[in-house]
Amino acid sequence: MRYFALLAALTLPLAPALAQEAEKPANAVPKPAALIADGMPDIPAELASATRPYMENRGAGFVGWHPVDRSMLIATRFGNTTQIHRVAMPMGARKQLTFEEEPVGGGAWSPKTGDLMLVQKDIGGNEFYQIYAMKSGRLELLTDGRSRNGLNAWSKDGKLVAYTSTRRNGRDSDIYLMDPRDPSSNRLAAEVQGGGWFVTDFAPDKSWALVGKYTSVQKSDFFRLDLATGALTPIGDHAKTVSYGGGRFAPDGTIWTTSDEGSEFERLGTLDPATGAFTPKGPAEAWEVSSFDIAEDGSFIAYTINEAGMSKLRLFDPKTGKARTVDGLPAGIIGGLEIAPWGEIGITFTSARSAADAYSVDPRTLKVTRWTESETGGLDVTKNVEPELVKVKSFDGLEVSGFLYRPDPAKFPGKRPLIMNVHGGPEAQSRPDFQGRNNYLLNELGVAVFYPNVRGSTGYGKTFVSLDNGPFKREDSVKDMGAFLDHLAKDGTLDASRFGLTGGSYGGYMCYAAAIHYADKLRANLCVVAISNFVTFLENTQDYRRDLRRVEYGDERVPEQRAKLTEISPLTRAAEIRKPLFVVTGANDPRVPASEADQIVAAVRGNGGTAWHLVGTNEGHGFAKKENADYNFWASLVFWQQYLLN
Repeated sequence: MRYFALLAALTLPLAPALAQEAEKPANAVPKPAALIADGMPDIPAELASATRPYMENRGAGFVGWHPVDRSMLIATRFGNTTQIHRVAMPMGARKQLTFEEEPVGGGAWSPKTGDLMLVQKDIGGNEFYQIYAMKSGRLELLTDGRSRNGLNAWSKDGKLVAYTSTRRNGRDSDIYLMDPRDPSSNRLAAEVQGGGWFVTDFAPDKSWALVGKYTSVQKSDFFRLDLATGALTPIGDHAKTVSYGGGRFAPDGTIWTTSDEGSEFERLGTLDPATGAFTPKGPAEAWEVSSFDIAEDGSFIAYTINEAGMSKLRLFDPKTGKARTVDGLPAGIIGGLEIAPWGEIGITFTSARSAADAYSVDPRTLKVTRWTESETGGLDVTKNVEPELVKVKSFDGLEVSGFLYRPDPAKFPGKRPLIMNVHGGPEAQSRPDFQGRNNYLLNELGVAVFYPNVRGSTGYGKTFVSLDNGPFKREDSVKDMGAFLDHLAKDGTLDASRFGLTGGSYGGYMCYAAAIHYADKLRANLCVVAISNFVTFLENTQDYRRDLRRVEYGDERVPEQRAKLTEISPLTRAAEIRKPLFVVTGANDPRVPASEADQIVAAVRGNGGTAWHLVGTNEGHGFAKKENADYNFWASLVFWQQYLLN
C-alpha cells in the first residue's frame, strides 16, 4: 500500500505548485515515447506494480472460420497490439498469423477454398484503412495506401471481393470489385455520393450485389448493383425513414435482413427486391434482433436478441417458423456471429465475470464449446461484481436506465465514491461486459462505477434513439445525466460528495457538459477524445463522415442550427468549468480532431482552471496500443486519487 502514500503526498497543501508541475516521484514509470503528458504529474512506479495483474488481462474475439480445415480465426493481443491468430481446435494453441506494429483486428478467409486471407489495418489510429492479402506470412497491399477503404463482402465462390474506397475525392465511398489473387482485376463498380455505402452480399449467381446506404441509425436504404453495368437501382421506397441491418442471400436467393419497419425494434425478416416489401419472420420478439447469419444450406438462421443489454442466441428454422434458444451460455453479451460451412456457429462471448472469448455452438444439440480461455493476469474473475440495472425517471418522465457496479460492502464498508462513465456514439449502448482495468477501481479502491444509457442510446427502440437528435434536443440527454446523479445521491451506500464523471467521444462531450451543468454534483471530470465545440467539430471531422454526423447533431451551415450548436457547446461555457479536468486525445483522430481538445484545455487554463492533457501521437479515436492504454489508466488513477478519493 506504499503507493497510496505517494499518491496522497501529491495532494498535500504543502505543494501549492502542483497544478503547474508536480514534484517528480523518486521512482517514476517511464512514459511511452509516443505520449505527451502536459500539465500532469509523473506516475509512481509503485502504482504500476500494484495494478499490474489488472493490466494483463486479454480477450479473444471470434473473427471467422477456415472453410476447409475447420480452424477458427481469433483476434487477441500478446504484445502491444491486437493481431490475428489461428486456433485449430477447442482450447488449442493460439498461433499468431499477423505480426504488425499496428492493430489487426479483422480478417476473412476466402470462401470455399480458404486459400487466401484478407485483412485491413490503418496507421496510428487514423482509420484510413488499407486492405491486404496475407501471402507467405506477409501482408501484400491491395489498395492505394492513401484513401479510406472498407472490406465488405466475398462472393460465395470466393473469387470476388467487394470493398468501398474514398480514393476518388477523399469523401465519397465508391464501390470497387476485385479478385484479390490478381490485383490488376480491380475495377470501379459504382460511383456514389456520401460516406455510408457498403456491399452486404453477392447474389448466388453473382449477377448483382445487395448494397446498403447508411444515413443514420434511423434510416438506411438498399440498392441493387448490376455487376455488369454498374447500375444502382433503389429497392423499395427511399422516402421512408426505415432502418435495415445486415442483408444476406439464402441459397435460394431469398434476401434476409432486419428492419424496424412497422415496429419499435428491428425484427428478422425477408426483403422482396422487386417491391422492397419487408416481411417479418419467426417468433415475435419483445427486443431488438441485433445480428444474424444464414447457414450455407439454408436450413437455419442464427440470430441474437439484445434484451435490456443482455444477449440471447436463437436458431430459427425457415421451414417450420420455429426458433430454439441456446441456454448453455450464462448472462452476457454475444458478438461476432458467423456460421461455418458445416453448420457450426462461432461467437464471441463476454460478461462481467468473463473476459471476451471465442465459443462455438452445435446447431443440432445446441451444445456450447469454449475455444479460448484468455488470461486475466492471474485474477479470479468469478469474484468480479455483477452489475445491477438501475431505472430512473428523467425530467420529462421518460424512463432511462443504466448498470451500476458496486464494490464489495464487506471489504469496503460505508459510503463509496462513484464514477459515472458515459458511452459514445451517441448511437451506442452500455452493456454489462467485462470491466478489465476498471475492476481495479471496484476491487481494490472500492469505487462504484455506473454506466448510464441516456436518451439517444440504441437498444431501446427507434423512438428512444431519436429523442436527442439535432441541436435543440441535445441537452435533453444532458438532463438525463442529472436525473441519474440525483437518484444515485440518494443511495445510502454511495457518497454523493465524491462523484466523478468520465466519457469518450460523444460521451466526452457529455463529460464536458456535466462539468458545466453539474459542477455542484461532481468533484472531477475525465474526458476522452471529446467534442468541445459542435461547429468546429463538424467543420473539421473527416469529409467522408461529416454529412453522417450532421444528421445526428445538426447542420452548422444552417444559421439557426449553427447558433444553437454554438450555444450548447462546452467551449462556449468553458469559464463555468470550475472542477479539475483531465483531457485525453489521439493526435490522429479522424472523428474528433485533436483541435477539439486543444481549444478547451487552453480555455480552461486561461480561466485559471486545472486541466491535465495526455496526447497519444500514434493514436486515433482512443488508445489502441497497450503501453499507451496502460499509462493512460495509471494517470487516471492518479487523477481520481487526487481529486475524487481524497
